[in-house]
This record gives sequence, C-alpha cells and structure tokens, in this order.
Amino acid sequence: MADGARYSRALILGASVVSIAAVMPASGFAQTASSQSESASPKQAKRKPAKPQAAQQAAPDVMNARAQAGGTAPVQVLDTITVAATKTKERAIDALAPVSSITLDQIQGIQPNRLSGIFYAVPGVSFQERGDDPSTVINIRGLQEFGRVAVVVDGARQNYQRTGHNANGSFFLDPELIGGVDVVRGPTANIYGSGAIGGLVSFRTKDIDDVVRPGERWGVDLSGSYGSNNNRGLGSVFGGVRATPDVDIFGGAVYRTQGNYKDGNGTEIGNTGNQVEAGLLKLTVRPALGHEVKFGAVFQDYQYDIGQFNRGPVATAAQRALYQGSSVYASDAKNYTGTITWNYSLPSDNLFDSHVSVYGNRVDNDQTKTYHYSTSGAALCGTGNFGNNISGCVGDKRGYVLNTFGIDANNTTRFNVGDWRNALTVGFDAFQDDVITTDSRGNSNITTPSGIRTVSGGFLQLKQNYSTWFEAVSAIRYDRYDLESGKTNGSGDRFSPKITLGVTPVPGFQPYVSYAEGYRAPSITETVISGAHATGGGPALFPCPDGTVGLFCFLPNPNLRPEIGKNKEVGFNLKYDNIFSANDSFRGKINLFRNDVSDYIDLVSFGFVTFPGVGSFAQYYQYQNIAQARIQGFEAETMYDAGNWFVGVAGHYIQGKNAVTNVGLATITPRKVVTTGGVRLLDRSLVLSAQWASYGPNNDVPAGYLPATGYELVNLYMTYNATRDIVFTASIDNLLNQYYRPYAIPGSSTDGTSQNDVLWSSPGPGRVYKAGMKIHFGGA
Repeated sequence: MADGARYSRALILGASVVSIAAVMPASGFAQTASSQSESASPKQAKRKPAKPQAAQQAAPDVMNARAQAGGTAPVQVLDTITVAATKTKERAIDALAPVSSITLDQIQGIQPNRLSGIFYAVPGVSFQERGDDPSTVINIRGLQEFGRVAVVVDGARQNYQRTGHNANGSFFLDPELIGGVDVVRGPTANIYGSGAIGGLVSFRTKDIDDVVRPGERWGVDLSGSYGSNNNRGLGSVFGGVRATPDVDIFGGAVYRTQGNYKDGNGTEIGNTGNQVEAGLLKLTVRPALGHEVKFGAVFQDYQYDIGQFNRGPVATAAQRALYQGSSVYASDAKNYTGTITWNYSLPSDNLFDSHVSVYGNRVDNDQTKTYHYSTSGAALCGTGNFGNNISGCVGDKRGYVLNTFGIDANNTTRFNVGDWRNALTVGFDAFQDDVITTDSRGNSNITTPSGIRTVSGGFLQLKQNYSTWFEAVSAIRYDRYDLESGKTNGSGDRFSPKITLGVTPVPGFQPYVSYAEGYRAPSITETVISGAHATGGGPALFPCPDGTVGLFCFLPNPNLRPEIGKNKEVGFNLKYDNIFSANDSFRGKINLFRNDVSDYIDLVSFGFVTFPGVGSFAQYYQYQNIAQARIQGFEAETMYDAGNWFVGVAGHYIQGKNAVTNVGLATITPRKVVTTGGVRLLDRSLVLSAQWASYGPNNDVPAGYLPATGYELVNLYMTYNATRDIVFTASIDNLLNQYYRPYAIPGSSTDGTSQNDVLWSSPGPGRVYKAGMKIHFGGA
C-alpha cells in the first residue's frame, strides 16, 4: 500500500505540474471559452462534423499536436469529436464524462502489433492477454469479461467468450484495420447497451476519409513494416474512390506475421508466433439530402497455436507442478462482421437526427490438438485407448462459435426553451448471442456451454445547456434479458438512472459531478455451467449431482442475479489556448470515482474435502453473487503543447475489493503513470517522442493467485514526413528490455500451483525495434 500511495502521489504531482503550468497567471492570457456540446444555435455545434485533417491545420488557433506519442497531426487528441459519451457529437474535452480518444495518426506512429499497444496513455485501461492467443481482453477500472466492458466495432457488439485458464471473454481485431477509438470509463456508457458497468470501447474501422484526401477522387495507401523479436512483418493496402458525389467505395487488406518472441529475460515464449489475414469493404450511398446509408463488411482470419509445451521432465508430481505445460491446439479463428447503418442529419431539421444500425458478428474458432502434455504424449492414443479425457488425442478437434445479431437505433430532437438549449435523445438496442460449442471429449461443452441469450433495452436522455456556463445530462435506461440453455432459463429487467451536472464558472475550467447506474445480465456460462471437470487422466476425486465424476463439479445457478454498478464521479475538464505563446494549448481531464457493484458475480469454490497425505480440495465451483465489490480511484489525462514541443502526464490509481471479505480483486491494475514528451523538427516534418509507462504490481489478490509484476516501459517513436505522400516511422518498444507480467496469474484448482500455460504465456515481449513506411497515391 505504501508503494501504491507513493506512486499515486507521483501521478497527482505530475498532473498538477502540467496543470499549474497551464493555468498560472491566467488573467494575462487569452483563453478559449469552453465549447458547450450545444452552442448558441442548437444545430450548429451538433451538426458540425469532425473536420478533416487539412481543415484542422488551417485553423489559426489550433496548431497543437496530439496528446500522445506517435503522431504528427497538429491537433490535441482531447479535441477529437466523439459521440461515445452521449450519442451526440461533442469534443472529448467538453464531455462531462471520462472520455478518451485515439486517432489514426497515433496508431500509425506507434506501429502496434497488438491492440494493447495503442492504449498505453489511456487512464483506467489495462489488458489481460496471453502471448499465445492473439485475441484481446480489455479491462476498464478493474472490470472485464462477460460483457462488463462493452466492445463495439463499427457499432457491432463483440461478445465472443471461451472459458479456460485465462480471461473469460475476448475479441479479435487487428490494429491495422482501425481508424479511431473512443473509450468511456464507467457505467455512464450504459446508453450503448446492457452490461457496460465497466465502460465502453468503440472502434471505428478505416473508411474513405482516412485515405482519400480533400480534392482527390480516388486514393490508395500502401504500408509496410518490419520488427525484430521475432520477424514481425506487416503489409497493408487501403483504397477508395468517390464514384459519384453520392457513392463512395472503399476497401483494404492486411497481412501480418510474427515468430515466437523473447521476454525481457531472454526466454522464448512458446507459440507466440501467429499469422493474420484481414480485409474490409465499405459502400456508402447518399440517396437523398441528409441521408447516408453505409454497408460494411470486415473479415479476419487468425492462425495460431495456443498452449505450452513441457519445460522439463514431468515424471513426478513435483516435476509436473514445475515443468508441465498444457496441450497445444492449432487454432484457426475466423471473425466476420457485417453492418448496415443509416444516418439522417440536416442543419435545418431540429426534430430528427437519426441513426439506425443493424449488425451481425460471427466468431468461428476451430482447434485441432497437436501436442499432449502428459509423460506418454501421443502414446496415450491408439487402438482401444481414447486418450486424455480433458483434451483427447492428437488430431482431435473442438470448436467454439458465437453468432451475435443486433440492432441499435436512436434519434435526437433539439429545441429551445428560453435560454435553455435542449437535446432529447431516444434510443433502443437489442442483441442475441447464440453459443455453439463442439468437443468430442466434452470438457469444453461443460466449461463453455451452448445456449441463447437475448438482451434488449431502451433509453431516454435529455441534454440541457443554459447560457455558456451550465450543462445537465439526465437519462433513464430500461434493460431486459432472457437466457435459455437446456433445461436452465433465466430472465430479468431493471431501470437504471443517470444524472450529470457541470458548470463553467470561468472560461477553460469545467467541473462536473455524475451519478450513473449500469446493469449487466449474467452470461450463459455463468448461469448454466454444469458437470464434472475432467480429470486429465488422473483420479476422479468427486462425484457430481448429474452422475458424472471428476476433479471437481461445476454447479449451475439459475438464480444468479444481474450485477448493478452504481458509479459516483467528480471530474474537471481543463482547456486553455494561447497561454505562454501564440498557438500553445493545454488540455486535461481529471476525475475521481467510486463504483459500487452490487451482486458482483464471481466463481466461488466450496465444499472442501481433505484427503490424508494429499491435501484439501474444493468439491464444487459455482458462479455466485457477492453482495458488493467496491472499485474507486483517481484518473488523469493531460497534455501541454507548445507547437515545437509537447509534454503530458496520464494515468490512474485504482483500488478494488470484495467488500464482504475485504480481499482485493485479481483484475485490478492499481497504478499506471505514463509520461509522454516530444519535439517537432525540420518545419515539424520530423516528430521525435518518448513515452515512459510505470505500472504498479497488484499484491492484494485472492489466495491462490500469483501477483502481477511492477514494471517500467520506455518506448521511443519517430515519424518523418519525407514528402506529402511518403511517411517513414520507426520505434523501439521496451527500450530497457524489462521482464513483466501485466496481470495476476490464477492458481490450479488441484495442487495450488500457478496454471503453467497462463504463467508461461503471460510475459510481454522484450525489446522490439520496428521500422515502417507508408506511400500514398491519389488523383482527382
């Protein structure tokens, strides 16, 4: 705790230094009045689209660079237009919510191999990912899995889930496909659908405006990069054409590959090599004035091996605990996303500002066993021998399919009442998950049961602005869910309120307070998981109620209650321009929060039995409601930009506990402090930047967990615009070659040791050198 307190003070001090530098002797500085989400004319601010980069550069008072490493465009990231907080367009800096944005130029400058690489400087966000699994698990404020963080790609929910030794719930998305990201932390994101008690991550894939420049009719971007540790290669092509003024066609393809990387200790992490093939296609049609219809399709194919080989002899129990890995599966995960979106918006129409999106998302993960971890290996299989009862024989197959279909619709009506400017948004959303698990051995059928879940809801939100100094956002959301799997059914519904009040007593300073509730329906796995966990060839310790026997018994819980997050927040938006010199700027979002999650769902073991000379083992595991989990903390995101140089501090300090036992939550990343600085040279065509990310270990974890490590990551970035059409990038990730495990490792259910497959695959890569180039072609 002393370490956490020390580093939380460091974060507060770092943010305060940047803040004080921006606001001291403000009376002598020209400051920009805080932009309200609804301006003096209710249509102008809302209708104002996100400016193209060229238009932003032309603005005389916005010659500011991005807020984080890796970018070249002279725009503060917190000035990015977003709809994530309220589904109405506003700048992230003006949103009365903890919102962060990541731009395309940032992503290209960082050259990430995985999605986690682009979120370093976003407070409150962390990741639980295995090196041998290219899927992503996003954690916001200590909450993850089973939809606690709503992840959407072009508006399509990503709900894929497979239960194993690591996180429950992940998704597949290659960073080269992304055109931008918005992050909302906390249940304030519940207007995006049921379940988002942790927050929202909304990805936008690349579109024609990301490639075809103003004045061009067609454009193509060719990109390629290479990295060390180990043979990291990337090639991509994206192109579009404005076929007519009312028809746009856009598409692209990505190929990425890498070998097994080494961690900071020089240890090769098994099966961390993979291959990705991806593509997207979009057709945009504007059939009438104000109307836009977009058809989108994204396809991804991930080929990888998941699992870890033995690292030594496993002839005895002690050796198995130290050296035994897990079965290895050759995996082919295909992700299909299809969307149809209709938008209607006209500056002259105050009654209708409409959005409707219909989507489908399918993840089909086929796995074939290629290695068995036992002492006998594949010799377990043969005539009359059916192999290991968890994972079968080499050559056996299993598969996980999730089909998600959904709709999201909303409309905003604007009207004035005296000096009050009002925006009333009414919305509806629904999705259905259909889980299909096939496993010849049956263990996956138990741990990831098939079933259907339908979740729906609607919301009513009133956003009000009075003059230039007061804003209020009030909302109510209704959620309902129905779940069915075999003979088990579940359902529930609830109303969840939200109220946010903000004031701007002086230009540039906007404090706000907020209370928001969120509602997460139990998942299929949490509700209906049932049966014996297979023994893996060892002795069956316990009989189960369904007549099976195994290491322990999973029990269903049809009476599982939904989780309810109740979040209290105090925040400050800071926005100042022309402070010490013409065209410099400071942006900051600082907030304190406490999220009390009632009926928090966790996997609980009970019914312990002691076997003489062996030990004590739990007979039952069941997802149960914990009366309350409490997560609280401090977050900051700041940046001062002087034009030729920039510096900023971002990060968080978070505590999370089971309020009943006072034991910490294993999914908390307690401290993250990220300092970013850089310079622009050669008439700002060359950007050199450095990023220092300091993470604290989570030592307050439940029994049986191996705590994460504390670590320091130093990354260096270079972006050089050699010409208007040729950009070179280079970077060094993990300059200090640090060894680190970013999350706590769960223990085994039987012998108390760590799950070796998770332990061995969790370290991040050591030092990585990368270089890349992008070439643009285009014409009228």
